[in-house]
Amino acid sequence: MAGIVVGSQSHEVALQGAILLYGRQAGEFSYATAHQIVTDEQTGRPVIGAGVPLNRRALIHAVRQVAEEALPKGEFLTPNVLSIGPHAITWWCPPAQRRVFFSCKELGERSAVVPHPGLVFQAYASGFRVFALMQDERPTPETVLYEPPYFNTWDLGKICIGSAHVPKQIDVASIAGWEEAFFSSAFTHPNHGGKRVDYRDGVFAFWRDMLDGKFPSYPKHALIPMKKSLGDLIAGKIGE
Repeated sequence: MAGIVVGSQSHEVALQGAILLYGRQAGEFSYATAHQIVTDEQTGRPVIGAGVPLNRRALIHAVRQVAEEALPKGEFLTPNVLSIGPHAITWWCPPAQRRVFFSCKELGERSAVVPHPGLVFQAYASGFRVFALMQDERPTPETVLYEPPYFNTWDLGKICIGSAHVPKQIDVASIAGWEEAFFSSAFTHPNHGGKRVDYRDGVFAFWRDMLDGKFPSYPKHALIPMKKSLGDLIAGKIGE
């Protein structure tokens, strides 16, 4: 049994059968047989069973059915979506007041609603990223990305997901779930790597002042620019 994501749906599927194609030379197919999958009595593993000739109509039907399931389903694009690719979706959040949670020795167990800069998120097949923005409006491909000012992030915007419950799907309908997983998780420590904020006395002092309500809006002077743009992110030019 295997879990396969098709479009915006997740389906549990099992190996049911196999089609073998025959021809006189490589790349030339003139005959096909259909086979059931049976279980080997000794190993318990699935094996291809005996086959029967497959006529043209049945072959076309089988291929068409698989092709229809494999095609991505159309999705309504909300204004926050920046890019949808085969393996990733990228979106942005305008500056907003959001609650954050901290659980660390330096700051203790604390939570408060604080201002956040504009953010760009990207969910992709093997991870999750976040970047900050200097501007408040919807970004363009030329927009410069800034370091995310958050704990639990690595270089190049990669988020340490930890025990957070992120969606299984990477689609428009799951964006809210990805954001919820990020903002509802407790920030526990700054990860190794480059600086995330430019602030006197460092990152702990920055977040202590944020939690204490020192800033009515996000202090953009603390943002650190990266030598990367939104266009680089969408084009896959920002590595792991």
